[in-house]
Amino acid sequence: MTPHAGVATVTEVDRVLGITDALDGAVGPVKARRRGLTAGALLISMASAQLAGTDFLVGMDRRRSDTAGQLLEPVPTPASTTTAQLAKRFTPTHLAGIEDAIGVVNARVLRLLPARRRTQLLASATIDGDTTDVEVYGTKKQDAVYNYVGQRAYRPHIAFWAEGGVTLAADLMKADEDPRPVAAQLLDRAIAQLPPGVERIRCRWDAGYFAADLAKHCIERGVEFAIGVKRNSAVVRAGRVPPTGGWHPAKDMDHTEVAVIEYLPGSWPADAGVVCIARRTRIPVELVPTDSRARKLRTIDKDQLALALAGKPTMCTGIRSS
Repeated sequence: MTPHAGVATVTEVDRVLGITDALDGAVGPVKARRRGLTAGALLISMASAQLAGTDFLVGMDRRRSDTAGQLLEPVPTPASTTTAQLAKRFTPTHLAGIEDAIGVVNARVLRLLPARRRTQLLASATIDGDTTDVEVYGTKKQDAVYNYVGQRAYRPHIAFWAEGGVTLAADLMKADEDPRPVAAQLLDRAIAQLPPGVERIRCRWDAGYFAADLAKHCIERGVEFAIGVKRNSAVVRAGRVPPTGGWHPAKDMDHTEVAVIEYLPGSWPADAGVVCIARRTRIPVELVPTDSRARKLRTIDKDQLALALAGKPTMCTGIRSS
């Protein structure tokens, strides 16, 4: 539906929530003369095109040529050349305004929700921090570099509100950049766009964000956190020691147990109640990956793995920590 009549839903959401107006108010003007598309109208037209399956700027021309479809669009679709020209005028200040507009819209959504749902969202908010590599083509794309698998790519860095289903803040990084130095800043920006009145804020990060500075920042802000542990020999040794509290079955996960293990890097805050939780899972030999590049292989004890690959009777155990 979305590539066709589904854009009518976007138009209705814009009418009810005033997304274009919120963007215009927070982003501000991107050109001197007040005629044609505003910044908010440009952004929502691009969003509509993407929802309809458009991956490249030339897709704006295809959307524009659909006479019937244009009657359903929230704003008239600009030509690809116009889109590119206006997009180039967005400065870092304009881009920051997009996040502020998201915060405005989040508050409007909250006011329109039933009381029960509103109470649920205000009780607790979980922010998921993550990156993903997006491969691009051509050699003239600014700041596009090769990632670790040899793809020319960008690396979007996103802070996502899990319960609300909304991206709160984001950066576009080079594909070889480390997201850890800017993770705390991204978290602060995401928190700023949550609706007022959220009682409890939590955040989750994978092992790519394993850094003491991020943990300390969360503690200083009173934000509960879970950060994936970088797999190294120290955490592997800690995972092999029988935990004081024992192993316990993990909820909704077959053949899996969790435990608190004695592991904390020296630079991490030891007096703030930070603990390391390990998860171990039994892996039948026939399910052990045969590709040497598989990430799961790095979670299996090398001695167990050697027996499994040699065809000896064994049950591999994969351990991960956070």
